[in-house]
Parts: sequence; structure tokens; C-alpha cells
Amino acid sequence: MADRRLQVFHAVAKHLSFTKAAEALFMTQPAVTFQVKHLEEHLGTRLFDRVHGRISLTPAGSVALEYAERILGLADELDRRLKEMSGQAAGPLLIGASMTIGEYVLPQLIGKFKARFPAVVPTLFVGNSEAVQDRVAERSLDLGFIEGDSHRASLLSELCCEDELQVVCAPSHRLAQDAFTLPAALTRHAYINREAGSGTREVIDHYLQKEGVAPESLDVVVELGSPEAIKGLAATGLGFAIMSRVIVAKELQLGQLVQIPLRPRLLRNFSVVYPKERFHSKLVAGFLAFAKEQLAAAQRLAA
Repeated sequence: MADRRLQVFHAVAKHLSFTKAAEALFMTQPAVTFQVKHLEEHLGTRLFDRVHGRISLTPAGSVALEYAERILGLADELDRRLKEMSGQAAGPLLIGASMTIGEYVLPQLIGKFKARFPAVVPTLFVGNSEAVQDRVAERSLDLGFIEGDSHRASLLSELCCEDELQVVCAPSHRLAQDAFTLPAALTRHAYINREAGSGTREVIDHYLQKEGVAPESLDVVVELGSPEAIKGLAATGLGFAIMSRVIVAKELQLGQLVQIPLRPRLLRNFSVVYPKERFHSKLVAGFLAFAKEQLAAAQRLAA
């Protein structure tokens, strides 16, 4: 429904490449170039600078991109609302999730939701909490599940459930013998940390600071963006990590890892974020309600 020239411009602006935009849109590159040129002529201004085979947005192009995202988002919302009025439970559902939720929690929820509504086409983007919020804010995702709370002024945040983080280490590690661990004791052992921008890392750092332990006082031997890689390194005895219980359930059963509670307990929120001004379709609202119900049930079983 949206102007095709605007759709093509948006793709080029996001990829900063006519070739990649053409591939994403299943168009030829000359056709993409023609649509952008036509839009520039219509607006009476250049949208891209082209230097040495590379392109970048002009100041006018940056303004146009902001409006293009809003216009395309509204066109998508109109399409959804009209489908809902006809009683259809169908269409794309664009979900984002931080590592822990995206890899260990949401796949089963999406599978169950898809079984109920076969005509729904879910897409799941998994990244750290910062990346998820970026995509929700730019409206390329309907909603995002993150670890911790959002501080973005353009997003609304709702609590889904609580999650407990505990110390994780190999059975041979010194910490494995303890019934619980005090935050101050962690500075005496090698630590495997999450990468900057991770919601998990932000929650852990805040917890340590609250308990009088400076995060930089920990002996960080490596920083990783993959929970699977962190588990693998922790199992070798290289150091300890602090991870959610949902991540290491299999390794605990196999005896590859041991989990030790922190005192006081380290609890965090799983939250869902979405744009303040975006229409909340019945499909999105329905999935959100379903996810909250399933997460609350899983939390009761784990308690």
C-alpha cells in the first residue's frame, strides 16, 4: 500500500547499498536506482551521497528515512487493522529477543502459538538487549523481549516475569563446594563475562555495585556474546560465570556444570518493549498475552 519509491529508498538507506537492497527486494539494481532517482526528483533533493562506490545519507536523506519508517509502519498497521476487522488471525509477527530469552525461552512459546494460529508467520531476531531495543525503536520489530528494564524514552516496557541468576562453574572449581556465594568472594576467582551492551551484564553490574563490589574489580579473563560459548568455557574450569537458571538446565542434569546461589539473591526482570506511538494490533496483543501466561506458568513450576 505504501509508495513503492519509499519502500525502495528505505531498503537502500538501511543497507547503504543499492545491490543489497535489490537482493532484499527481489529487484534488479537498475530498477532500484530508477526508483530512488524518481523519488529524489519528486522531492527536489539528493537523498544519497555517492563517493568512490560507497553511498551515505545526505542530511535530507536522514530526514526522509525518519519519515519513511513512520509512513511504512502506519501502512503496515492499516493493513493489519483491516485484516483484523475481517476476522483473520494471520500475517507476519516480528519478534525480537535478547540472548537468554531468544535462545532458551521463546522458541517453544512461538511453536505453541503457531500451532494455535497456523496462518501467523513469526520471525524471531535474537541479539543483545541493546540491539533488540534499537530495532523496536526503528519499528522493524513489533515488540522485543529483553533482560532487565528499558530506559528508552520512545519505548514502553512491561514486566513479564522474574528470572534468577546464579554462579555457574565446573564441578572441580573451588566455588562448587559452597552452599552459596557472597558477592565480595567473587573477586578472588577468574570471571567469564558477557559483552558490553548485554542486558545480563547490565543487571549483574548493577547488582554488584549495590552490594559494594565494583564490577571492574572482578578478574575478567574473557568477554563473550554467546551463552553457549560461556557455558563451554565454564565447563573447562577456566573460570566462573553468572547465568540464568534456564540456560544451564541441561548441563546441570549432565553434571557438566554446578550452580551456586548468590546471597542476596540476584533477580532480574524479563520485560517486553514496544513503541509508545505504535498501534497494538490484536495479533501482537494476543501473542504478548500468551507469552506472559506461559512465562508465569513456567516461573511457578520453577519456584
